Amino acid sequence: MIVNFVVLTLFPLMFPAFAGHGIVRRAVEQGLVDIEALNIRDFAEGRHSTTDDRPYGGGNGMVLKPEPLAKAIRAAKEVHTDAKVVFLGPRGRLFDQEKAARLAGEKDIIMVCGRYEGIDERIAATLIDEEISIGDYILSGGETAAMVVMDAIIRLIPGALGNESSAEQESFSNQLLEHSHFTRPPVFEGMETPEILLSGDHGKIDQWRTRASLLYTLANRPDLLEGREFSKEEITILENWGRQIADIIRTQGLHGPDALSRNR
Repeated sequence: MIVNFVVLTLFPLMFPAFAGHGIVRRAVEQGLVDIEALNIRDFAEGRHSTTDDRPYGGGNGMVLKPEPLAKAIRAAKEVHTDAKVVFLGPRGRLFDQEKAARLAGEKDIIMVCGRYEGIDERIAATLIDEEISIGDYILSGGETAAMVVMDAIIRLIPGALGNESSAEQESFSNQLLEHSHFTRPPVFEGMETPEILLSGDHGKIDQWRTRASLLYTLANRPDLLEGREFSKEEITILENWGRQIADIIRTQGLHGPDALSRNR
């Protein structure tokens, strides 16, 4: 099955470079993915092909006009009748690995890239299936966001990575950040590769990687652990850490600078 992406944008020339490199390029060459960028301006009328106008009610900025955008979406839907229409905008639900996996199951995806202050609300209400945000920050337009979303989806399409287990082992695939990685040389500027990774003992290496993933996640993204179902091995690791932390706290309570006041 080929996954078709149709990107509606005012800047279609941004996308050939994206589709021409790395994993995305290989996926296109293998016939797994097709990426087409349509210029919204081609669907605008009038001598100047105007695609934006001032917002009703006043205020700063401009808004994409509904007529050309509606025509562009409907033209894409004529070819891809069952396509899911996604708008890249700040009001959408935050994009994550779970959403990437869900969208990877779609056959056709139309991606609408906003510009200026966004799109007319009547388009959002009638022609958009889902709005997606890639984070709580401001971008000049939805083009770079569309590339982020497509990249994450394409990596999950069977055959795109070559090694199917690669996607399963990456950060967020199991609600854990990925463990550290090391490669040759074994010593770089005095810093050594962990001995366990050179041992050839794959069981111990897997244990080390599990502990490293848990540690990175706990330190940097503890929210990912909330509600997660842990394996027995992970529970044992966390319980051991809990006991070690409790011992450290008890020691500090006995010998710290405020030990007398704390232990009364």
